[in-house]
Amino acid sequence: MYLDLSQNYFEGPIPSDIDRMVNLQVLILAANSFSFDIPASIARLPKLRILDLHQSEYNGTYPEEIFGLSNLEKLRLEYNDKFVRSQLPQNFTALKKLRFFSMAQTNLYGGIPETISDMEALEHLDLGINPLTGEVPGSIFALRNLSELYVDQTNVSGSIPQAVSAANLSVIDLSANNLTENIPEDFGKLKNLYSLNLEFNQLSGGIPEGIGRLPALSDVRLSNNNLSGTIPPDFGKFSPLRRFEVAFNNLTGALPEQLCHGGRLSGLAAMDNNLNGELPKSLGNCSTLSFVMLQNNGFTGNVPGGFWMSRNLTVLILSGNGLTGELPEELSPNLTEIEISNNKFFGKIPSTVSSWRNVRIFYASNNLLSGTVPAELTELPFLTGLLLDQNELSGILPTDIVSWKSLTTLNLSHNKISGPIPSEIGFLPVLTQLDLSDNQLSGLIPPEIGQLNLNRLNLSSNRLSGPIPAKLEIAAYDTSFLNNTGLCASNSFMRINVCNAQSHRLSKTNLTLIVILAIAAAMCVFFVVLFTIRASRKNRDWFDSTPKLTSFQSLNFTESNILSGLKEHNVIGSGGSGKVYRIIVNSSGDAIAVKRISNNQKLNEKLEKQFAAEVEILGNIKHRHIVKLLCCISCENSKLLVYEYMENTSLDHWLHKKKRLSPISGVANNMILDWPKRLQIALGAAKGLCYMHHDCSSPIIHRDVKSSNILLDSEFNAKIADFGLARMLAKPGEAISMTAVAGSFGYLAPAGIFSFVLPFFFFWLNNRVCSYNKSQ
Repeated sequence: MYLDLSQNYFEGPIPSDIDRMVNLQVLILAANSFSFDIPASIARLPKLRILDLHQSEYNGTYPEEIFGLSNLEKLRLEYNDKFVRSQLPQNFTALKKLRFFSMAQTNLYGGIPETISDMEALEHLDLGINPLTGEVPGSIFALRNLSELYVDQTNVSGSIPQAVSAANLSVIDLSANNLTENIPEDFGKLKNLYSLNLEFNQLSGGIPEGIGRLPALSDVRLSNNNLSGTIPPDFGKFSPLRRFEVAFNNLTGALPEQLCHGGRLSGLAAMDNNLNGELPKSLGNCSTLSFVMLQNNGFTGNVPGGFWMSRNLTVLILSGNGLTGELPEELSPNLTEIEISNNKFFGKIPSTVSSWRNVRIFYASNNLLSGTVPAELTELPFLTGLLLDQNELSGILPTDIVSWKSLTTLNLSHNKISGPIPSEIGFLPVLTQLDLSDNQLSGLIPPEIGQLNLNRLNLSSNRLSGPIPAKLEIAAYDTSFLNNTGLCASNSFMRINVCNAQSHRLSKTNLTLIVILAIAAAMCVFFVVLFTIRASRKNRDWFDSTPKLTSFQSLNFTESNILSGLKEHNVIGSGGSGKVYRIIVNSSGDAIAVKRISNNQKLNEKLEKQFAAEVEILGNIKHRHIVKLLCCISCENSKLLVYEYMENTSLDHWLHKKKRLSPISGVANNMILDWPKRLQIALGAAKGLCYMHHDCSSPIIHRDVKSSNILLDSEFNAKIADFGLARMLAKPGEAISMTAVAGSFGYLAPAGIFSFVLPFFFFWLNNRVCSYNKSQ
């Protein structure tokens, strides 16, 4: 008897009389919203061979009696992170026929018992993403049928058992733990091993030579350890390597020559080691390469000729080496990111640079590049970052900026560029960083630059003259114009000459100095008093008004808990409509997120509408993939929206996050957003969209789906947020009108192509998810 009800919207408890189906052999209830305890009656189905209850909303316990089902061959309980914290049951090793056992992310703690060796039939074991402690028992590696082992992202420590007799192992994933000492030499005897993942540990010593000769090896991930010595030269020679990652170690010597011998290598990451020598010439013929990250080593010589043209190459990072040669005339058509800073590349930037159509990042700082900045470089439509500082570029800057509509960072400092600053730079819509310092630029500063919203501006050490545009005379730019003898400002705090005052300066030095000091002192006193009055008035306006709290959930905090937490040190974000605070509301350490929608005066109509939309929509819907609105507080000139706090912030943060440190302090801060997690996030967001579009009594269109509006809880479950621009769809017979473009402007980060296609992907995936559910 077979029952499969997976991937539906069932809620509540599993019926307690399920044991009436006494002949049931296969029970699959995965990917639903079942909650409460798993009933003990399931353990009274003696013929069960397959029990699959993974990924639901259980917030109680599972019956230990299920480990007495002697006929079980497959048991899946993974991705139920709301299970009550528990240890592995004492009797779980009694399942002698069990071949597949997964309890990943089920809130398990404690150690893995040595008696696991009693499970002789075990082929697949997954205990990852749990707060397990202790050491990895040596008995695991004695299971002769074991093929796949996952004990990743836990707190296990100590050394990896050195004796390995489980000859059938094909996957070993012990990543993101606290493991120390050496990689076992016996791993080099596992002829079936195709995936070895030991990254984010504290392993030391060398990489065993035998691992490089394994015939099936495809995926090697040893990054973020303390490994030393040379990389075994046979890697890739005997196996079809697809992914080879040994970054952030202390490895020395050269890269293996035959990494791409099997013709399948797609990913190569060896940055931040002490590797040296020339890059393997065979990489120039490796057409399958997708990303190459070799920065911060000691590589020298030329880049292999065909290396730039690998047709699948999207990311090439070679910064921080001693590489030389000229830039190529042609690049891979799919290349989006080129980072070659801090090398010895020379010659001109080729005029064929206009064919680099998909490049978003071009970082070539601190090289020996010469010639002019070619006009063709301004034709790249997706460019977001251009760093050409510390080279030997000369000539004038191109004025015909055709396609730099996405450019956020432009640094051409420390070159020999001359002529005027093109006024067209002032029309780049999202430019936030501009550095043209240490050149030979002359003439006036174009007033159009004052239209930019720059958070960094440096025009120092040039030959600029005339007055600084009024919009640039602000304290944030007080050091942006130094060492330009012909420049002047109307304000003395700009640290350059004051306009129309040079002729009097020598004859009236003492008097002028006294007057300036007196005025400055008076202004300081005035601004301090003004600031104090405004701050006092602002606080009084907030607290004197009578706040009104409206709750949408049962609350374990009060209005005063929220108001007392609206302090600057609790701010975790800000935007056009106000600030977001993280507030601890009780002694248990529970946190909430509070969005304060405010203005200097009373709320304008736009902010009022955003607040009303958020309350109307989130106050009336509940779904596991839509962020919970707990309550709201209204005041005359401020309104507060109180949400559940999302520990892992937004998807945007993870897609664009910088280099992570050791994971020992916490897995979530250092976890790599791998493709399974991306799929989990995408599915969650799609389910939320599906619910909004098809299951609400009045369908909802969000109108601003982007990576920053997809929040992630502690287990990377996606929840759609920010409904300030959303609207209910009209019912049949009612008119619909849209008179404004919804959404917000922003820039596409260099590694963020995923965030660019995200709304379209979610739209497609939400339709596929909905269609699939309706067809079942």
